[in-house]
Amino acid sequence: MLQGKTALVTGSTSGIGLGMAVALAQQGAKLMLNGFGDVDAALQTVRAAGSGEVAYHGADMRRPDEIEDLVHQCERQFGGPDIVVNNAGIQHVALVEDFPVERWDAIIAINLSSAFHTMRVALPGMKHRGWGRVINVASVHGLVASAGKSAYVAAKHGIVGLTRAAALECARSGVTVNAICPGWVLTPLVQKQIDARAAEHGLSNEEAERQLLAEKEPSLRFTTPEQLAALALFLCSPAGDNVLGTAWNMDGGWTAQ
Repeated sequence: MLQGKTALVTGSTSGIGLGMAVALAQQGAKLMLNGFGDVDAALQTVRAAGSGEVAYHGADMRRPDEIEDLVHQCERQFGGPDIVVNNAGIQHVALVEDFPVERWDAIIAINLSSAFHTMRVALPGMKHRGWGRVINVASVHGLVASAGKSAYVAAKHGIVGLTRAAALECARSGVTVNAICPGWVLTPLVQKQIDARAAEHGLSNEEAERQLLAEKEPSLRFTTPEQLAALALFLCSPAGDNVLGTAWNMDGGWTAQ
């Protein structure tokens, strides 16, 4: 489905981003990876899934100049990107009055501003070619809030707004911009929260997982990276040509309550 296309996926050395990269490679896309996880393992995994045309750029997603170089390297090496998946993200939990300023700044930079910078540099090429897909991995926290997560909630609400504005700007260009809003996904980021809950309350890992899900997600099931990647592939398909500016939640009923 995606032969001849190039995809750039930020935060793609583990978790959701790696799942997206694998699914895109399976459909024939060339891949530019980015992230601070196990780079060699990620490259091997994505190569095994697709054509083998995979590269990596270690851009720090807090730095606009490095993000620009990431996009330009993708253009030089593969002639894209035709697809950008903005997935890079970090988390910190604290009350507003206790929130470390440097952590606020980092979360806004990585979770929100980095998506703006990749889009700013990649969209002209997409528009020139008359086809493109931007998929911003937001969160259910782009639609609703939780206490203690002010920076993350602010950034993800910002991603949804950025997605809608950019979608309108691209509406007649052949380029679509959409956001995916997962609920709980068992990524390394979420596993840290489960481990902390288990340690704080003396729970088994299984009980800590169940309690975490029960607070918000009626299905009591984690969404998988593979399910999110399947939605991304739909958005990249001809069926997604007229899907513009959505904030598509996959959250086990979280926002239906």
